[in-house]
Amino acid sequence: MMGKTAPVGEKICFVDMPFGRKTDPHGGAEIDFDQIYQQAIQPAIADAGLCSIRGDREETGGIIHQAMFARLLLSEFVIADLTTANANVFYELGVRHAARPYTTIPIFATTGEIPFDVNMVRAVPYELKKGKLTKKRAAKLRADIEARIRRALEGPVAKDSPLFQLFERFPGIEISHELTDLFMDRIQVAREFEDALRVAMQSEPKDRALERVKALQASLGDLKSRANDILMKLFLTYRDLSAWDEMVELYEEFPGSLKEAVMARQQLALALNRRAAAGDRDRAIRTVRTLIAERGQSAETFGILGRIHKDRYKDAIKADDPRAPAMLDEAIEAYTRGFECEPADYYPGVNAITLLIQKGTKAAQKEAERLTPLVSFAVARRGGAASEDYWDLATVLELAMIGRDGEAAQAVLAKVLNAAKAAWMANTTADNLALLLDLRKAQEDTTLLAQTVQALRKRAAELPQK
Repeated sequence: MMGKTAPVGEKICFVDMPFGRKTDPHGGAEIDFDQIYQQAIQPAIADAGLCSIRGDREETGGIIHQAMFARLLLSEFVIADLTTANANVFYELGVRHAARPYTTIPIFATTGEIPFDVNMVRAVPYELKKGKLTKKRAAKLRADIEARIRRALEGPVAKDSPLFQLFERFPGIEISHELTDLFMDRIQVAREFEDALRVAMQSEPKDRALERVKALQASLGDLKSRANDILMKLFLTYRDLSAWDEMVELYEEFPGSLKEAVMARQQLALALNRRAAAGDRDRAIRTVRTLIAERGQSAETFGILGRIHKDRYKDAIKADDPRAPAMLDEAIEAYTRGFECEPADYYPGVNAITLLIQKGTKAAQKEAERLTPLVSFAVARRGGAASEDYWDLATVLELAMIGRDGEAAQAVLAKVLNAAKAAWMANTTADNLALLLDLRKAQEDTTLLAQTVQALRKRAAELPQK
């Protein structure tokens, strides 16, 4: 959930839209939905005196759960962004239109026409430039949304559901005051728990943070009866603390529906790999391969598989294990497949390049040269060195080091260090660059590379960790 804390009695506006950056199927541009939400939608809702709640599907692995239905049915207002014709958003718009006669506000970017079936719905258009709102266009969308909300607040309210418009006696869904009150209470509880997690993470000394987060988990009681969004917030907080034992143990207590969620399974594999107890990595590999077989290929899932094989390779090198070259090949294959199935996601691509350089054969060097401009283009589309996202900036840093561009590396390093919010993030980048350092230190001056790894390690030591 995202938005401000809801005062008692404040009306709720639920925002149903994609998260992050998504490719527009009409023109192929990458649209920054988080920027649209933060620069226009959320401020418009606040200007109108409402509390904004944004859908949390990304944090529950894509499942449409009870909390999602509750928000669709019980929120006084719903804003649905129809851009990219996202199937989940359209499904949820249909649920809303079947239940509530009014105060549903569709919006869409004018990158392409919205489907014919919803042309009858009076939607608010907005314009983008290179996948983002300019300052002027953000102000216009903000004003348009606020105006629509205020007209509904001031009345008379016009029906905006096609079902209620077409059928005079369409019954809709009768919702009791008790259920509405329960919904509001659950929103407040979720916000308070999220705030408590945030405070716990800031505890000093740092080892107190984990103790306080574990105490918050204990306060939840039976976890199987708790909302999925709360459990995922807790799960990801443990990840940010590098609390791998706690992540694995928490996953085992998840309700069945959440255990099956894509993101939960991906993060379980990550935790097992990082914990690396006896049998953990074998289980992590099984988890990821099963996920690919059941849910299909994705850059994220292949990226985690690549990371597992890369860590196995590094451990094998330390142990002088003759299987190390095979593990390196498995890591390269996983990362390359991840990048090729989603070329807009640079993360597996830059890792494939680093490991191909590590392999060092002529064929590997040729493949690294093929991938480098593709990965550079992918990260540039996300903003490159001008981005505020940690992984965007870290990838720019890694590519600069791979290309021996010391000036570009130094220019972005400070932004990387500032953007790192958890120890595991900075350590991941340091690990990648350490591989490059080990490869080059006997052949060339690697002072800058060594200093960069040291700066990342130092930053990691300053951040929340177990």
